[in-house]
Amino acid sequence: MNYKYPLATDTVTKEDLRALAVWLLSDPAPRLTMGPLVKEYEQRWCDWLGRNFAISCSTGSDANELMYYTLLRSGRLKNKKIIVPSAAWVTSISPAIHYGFEPIMCDADYDTWALNKRHLRALLEEHNPSTVFLVQVLGIPHDMDDLMKLKKEYGFFLLEDTCAAIGSSYHGQKLGTFGDMSSISTYYGHQTPTVEGGVVFTDDKDLNDLLLMLRSHGWVAHVDPEKRTEILKKYEIEDIGTHFHFIEPGFNSRFTDMQAFLGLRQLDRIEWNIEKRSSNHRLYKQILGHSGLFMTQVYDKESVVCSIHFCALALNYEERNIIIKELQNNGIETRPFTSGNQGLQPYWFREYGKFSASVANKLYHCGFFLPNHPYLKTEDIEYICSVAIKTALEYREENG
Repeated sequence: MNYKYPLATDTVTKEDLRALAVWLLSDPAPRLTMGPLVKEYEQRWCDWLGRNFAISCSTGSDANELMYYTLLRSGRLKNKKIIVPSAAWVTSISPAIHYGFEPIMCDADYDTWALNKRHLRALLEEHNPSTVFLVQVLGIPHDMDDLMKLKKEYGFFLLEDTCAAIGSSYHGQKLGTFGDMSSISTYYGHQTPTVEGGVVFTDDKDLNDLLLMLRSHGWVAHVDPEKRTEILKKYEIEDIGTHFHFIEPGFNSRFTDMQAFLGLRQLDRIEWNIEKRSSNHRLYKQILGHSGLFMTQVYDKESVVCSIHFCALALNYEERNIIIKELQNNGIETRPFTSGNQGLQPYWFREYGKFSASVANKLYHCGFFLPNHPYLKTEDIEYICSVAIKTALEYREENG
């Protein structure tokens, strides 16, 4: 179905595609697989985000997969216990199952919908996990002061998923700079799309070297010469100038120069994109939050929110479904917040039983998404909100 107000639009423009066509047809023909543009693209991300290393890869899901497996292969973990958020996308959690971690699910925070503070502390006390996985839910910054204090106190590794939060910041510090490793997604409809794609960031040289090898078959081809020499000497391999030494059981999750070409153009417009999405979010928050009908995420004025969608919580499951139907009838694309509680998804409860917690259940049963992209106008958002508000008022009048 074609919606007048889609949840997301691709910000790869016709001008981008024309430029790509010219580049593809240039003479000599450009390298299309991973090459110099990928390196330039990664450096641009480092410069913009303020991290030492950026490792681009095929998808945001691959970025999360690489973070998990890199940490596992690092040999630094005191155990394989990892706290995972209930409000998350499936590929924020599924690598824990792939690689034999012991995932422990945490309820959602009442304000930010990320890791619930009280529940997290209780889980840290009970399980002493080596790792905590944080999702910055829908671009809303979590209380990072509190979380970083817990990190110092309990000594866990922090993996930070900012796949839906590119451009958000907490008290002036960009999201994606708090974790030992962090991930972004450059999927269609996200803030800096390259059709598909992801990036892992870290400031740790050893983790970076592992990421480089694991991303590309596990071989030594992309580590720096000094590290290459060190590795080959360790395994008593004579260096005869070939890269075909496979040190780790790696993947092929490489990014391409063709994607990087589009990504570099997206980075040229990133500040414009952030301002548009942030402005949209503030307007949704003002109208829906102040209506008194819906629960929305809470954040302080010192933070910047750059979200991929806006999410509101209806009164109950029935009202949510009626609102979704009415939005769709009015040409507004929406969907339930099905990732509000991953513990109610079959892949989880087949293994670990259903996870039931107050906030996570509320997100799962009552949450619905509204469009947020840079081409929305003020009157578009006002209309979208009016449909949701009118429908909620009618439902409550009918149901007392």
